[in-house]
Amino acid sequence: MPKLVVVNRAGEESTIEVEDGLTVMEAIRDNGFDELLALCGGCCSCATCHVHVDPVFADRLPAMSEDEDDLLESSDHRQETSRLSCQIPFESDLDGLKVTIAPED
Repeated sequence: MPKLVVVNRAGEESTIEVEDGLTVMEAIRDNGFDELLALCGGCCSCATCHVHVDPVFADRLPAMSEDEDDLLESSDHRQETSRLSCQIPFESDLDGLKVTIAPED
């Protein structure tokens, strides 16, 4: 099963296995990372699932939508590799993807 590496806000790194068909947000939420709020449940309307993606994987992700870009624009912690984890479908070719949960706005 493909693996996702998650770095929490304290800098602690964990590796989790991800089932097919989940988004990065669902995988993080379902594995007990409470600091990723995901308040809207994955409908790209709140930005509480903001993560920083390892630059090695940035070009392998789907293009950012205008809605996602607008939501991230309101974050004080936006970086070049910022994404909303609800907008990243986790597929086997992303095995080893590393994301860091962004600080809360």
